[in-house]
Order: sequence, then structure tokens, then C-alpha cells
Amino acid sequence: MEKIYIKRLLPVPNRSFFLFGPRGVGKSTWLKKTMGDALFLDLLDSSLYLELSRNPMNLEALAGNIPEGSWIVIDEIQKIPTLLDEVHRLMEEKRWRFALCGSSARKLRRGGVNLLGGRAVTRNLDAFSYAELGGAFDPDFSLQWGLLPWVQLEKENAADILDSYVNTYIKEEIKEEGIIRRIPPFLRFLKIAGQLNGQLLNAQNISREAMVPRSSVDVYFSILEDTLLGHFLPAYRPGLKVREQTHPKFYWFDPGVARSAAGLLFDPIDRIWQGMALETMIYHELRVFNHTRERNREIFFYRTANGAEIDFVIETRKRQPSSVPHIVCIEVKLAEKWNRSWERAMRSLKSSDNIEVNGMIGIYTGKRAYHFDGLDVLPVEEFLKRLYQGNIF
Repeated sequence: MEKIYIKRLLPVPNRSFFLFGPRGVGKSTWLKKTMGDALFLDLLDSSLYLELSRNPMNLEALAGNIPEGSWIVIDEIQKIPTLLDEVHRLMEEKRWRFALCGSSARKLRRGGVNLLGGRAVTRNLDAFSYAELGGAFDPDFSLQWGLLPWVQLEKENAADILDSYVNTYIKEEIKEEGIIRRIPPFLRFLKIAGQLNGQLLNAQNISREAMVPRSSVDVYFSILEDTLLGHFLPAYRPGLKVREQTHPKFYWFDPGVARSAAGLLFDPIDRIWQGMALETMIYHELRVFNHTRERNREIFFYRTANGAEIDFVIETRKRQPSSVPHIVCIEVKLAEKWNRSWERAMRSLKSSDNIEVNGMIGIYTGKRAYHFDGLDVLPVEEFLKRLYQGNIF
């Protein structure tokens, strides 16, 4: 049976680029579908890996006499960081364009490589999005099991796929990084990090619960971030006359992978977990839209010392000497009915003279859309529809 291909939103740049993303999100498939005329070199091929490791200059011979402007795709580029010196030379001398694919830039940076000094742009590919799945998008299933391509295309095997993803692929990825001597402490950390999805981080508490040094916690989180398995969401600090939270939150890139890391695949998940999974899914969609549409807007959360919180704050215009910053506020609730008290933090921020709130949006799991005095309350799918229509930011 022919495999189903879901068209991705990410456009191909017109110049050389790095393509990063977590394992299993379809980077190689996307490259083959969108760059079918390119020369493909996969460094998972052991013979090719050995050849180019020993003699990177063979890259030119492998390309032959292809014309100026031709594309060469190198998959798993992080396996041979020194190959980038040769790529750089061929970009300059032959005017060839390169698509350089990998799951982490960490090994490239650690190898002293400068990522071609700006000669190649960076693009990220993530798990499937609402807009890519279209009519096949199932919010209830995605909340429970996530948006990994394997999971979405083989829904009956979701639990087994996610179990294998964490216990096989993530372990392999971490071993590839080559900076963790012992895997068991990292796996203890991984379970706790999964359970803390979408929450404020206290590294000292994590260190104690995982029984690992405090310094290791920072290293472990940096590995998750560098391999794009998770993202820090920074606190927004507009400098109002209140004490504002400064510590970041950490979100896994996918609610299903977070569930697997937490060890909850084979247990029913409670309402609190589902609420964090909904936030994770919304954050994923915000990031995908922001990247694929090249909005390049910073995304934050906002929280005051007395606990007033806004899940997502998108800065649509930065502060300048003659103008205040402009933002859009989003509050996410796993609830069938909207409670007007959930609007208070957004409305409080809007009342400030030092900031311009261009939009206030509540997302909930009910069925009807409402408009309350400048604030839109939207069902999940209605919000996602408006997001990809460009009507949110």
C-alpha cells in the first residue's frame, strides 16, 4: 500500500539552508518530495559516511559536473561537522546550493563550525499542524497522542510508536550528542521533565527528584532544547508596576512525546494533564505558523507575583523610543464553558498605558464563539482556522 503524504507548510528557501527538527517529524520525506531533482547524500549510509569522513573533498567528485545553482541535499549533516568546510568551498567556487538536514545543531557548534557564517539560512520542521492535516485533524486524538507523523498515520499504534520514540530514538539522539556518559540519570530526568510539561521550572527541585547534580539539570534541558525536543517559553516583562515572573516555562514539542516521557502512555490522563497538553498543542501551532509564515514574532507567557497569568503573549511590535510595545494575549482553558473570570489578567494588562493590547483571545473546548467587549472566545478549531488565515497575528 502506498504511503500517504501530507503536504507540509514549510516552503523551500531559494538559497542554501539548514533544516533542523526532532527525529521522526518527516525532514527526509519533505526534502525528497520538494527537492526531487537534487543530488541526495544520506550520511546514515555507512559506506558514504566512512568515505566522506576520511576524505571530505570527495563531495565534489560525487556531485560531478552539475551546473551552477544545482541543489545538493546532505542528510544527517551533524554526523560529519568537518564536511561543512567543503560545503562552504563548493558554495563559493561552484555556486551550488545545499540543503543540510539534521536533528541538532549542537554537534556542529561543538565541532567549532560556524554554520557557514550566515551563508545558509536556518529552517525548522516540526510535527504535523492543524493546517497540514486539514480535514484529518482530530483535536481529541491529537490532545491524547500528539501530532508526530507516524502517530497520525498509524493511529491504532500510537502508544507503541510513542513508547519506542522515547525509549529508542531519544536515547539514540542523546548518545549521538556524545556528552552524557551515563544514560540512567538522564532517563530519570526525562521522566520528571515530561511530568513538568508546560510548568515553571525549579532546577533545584528537579535535581533532587531526579537524583542528579544541579549542573546536570541545565545540561539536560539544553540538550532537549538543542535537539528541538522542547522549547523554553520566556516570561514577558513589560515593566509595569507589579512584580513579574522571570523564570521560563518548558514545553515539549509534542503532547504525545511529553506523555511518553512522563511514563503515562498506558494510564488514563487526568484533566490537569489534558489542560497542559492543550496548551502544548496551541503553542506548537503558534510556533509553526510563526515560522512557516515568517512572522518572526517573539512568544512569551505573562505572570505576576500574585498568580495572575496569561498563557501566551505575542509581541507584534517591539517597544521603540516613541511608541509602546504591541501585543496579542491568549488564554487557553480545557473547559466546555467559558468563565469570565479567566479574562481578568488580559483585561488588566490592556488597561495599562505602557502597552498596547491589539487582541485578547480565549481558547476553550466548547462549541460556540463569543465576543465580550473586545475579547474573542473561540473553540479550539475556530481559533486554529483564524490563526492560519492570518487573523490572530
